[in-house]
Amino acid sequence: MTTETTAQPTAALTTQVYRVWIKAPAERIWTAITDPEWTVKYGYAAPAYFDLKPGGGYHSEATDEMREFGAQNGFPIPDRIVDGEVVESDPPRLLVQTWRMLMDPTTAAEPYTTLTYLIEELKSQPGVCRLTLTHELAGAPATATMVAGSPLDEAGGGGWAWVLSDLKSVLETGTSLSGR
Repeated sequence: MTTETTAQPTAALTTQVYRVWIKAPAERIWTAITDPEWTVKYGYAAPAYFDLKPGGGYHSEATDEMREFGAQNGFPIPDRIVDGEVVESDPPRLLVQTWRMLMDPTTAAEPYTTLTYLIEELKSQPGVCRLTLTHELAGAPATATMVAGSPLDEAGGGGWAWVLSDLKSVLETGTSLSGR
């Protein structure tokens, strides 16, 4: 599995770029990103809902496991854990949206950030697409730290690199990294 993370030390808190190559058609990758029946199969397993037109809403909802984790650790988890708005939608190639994490009061107080998914079919390798996720995080240092993840955090703090690796696993094998 190949996952490439690119972030310059001085720019890591303002722009993070993640890239993964997936052996799947662009349409299938697009569906896995935008359909709640797919978004529950990888990453943090939270259903994500999009109104895929400029100005359309976006939100992701807490799972029972998230609520249980919050209760065990003494903090409430809201029903909506992420929200935003669709800026641009060009299926199955490009999705640009605003994004704000609501689970933590610090990240919820920060401004919306911009998340861009670019899906490119490789002409040199039919059936393989490159998915590039760019997260622009100016003015949102707590969010930047959270989405950068920690490769040592086995409790699910892997951020975007982990989410994209899990997405790749589900699309290529039918099984998430956690065995879901």
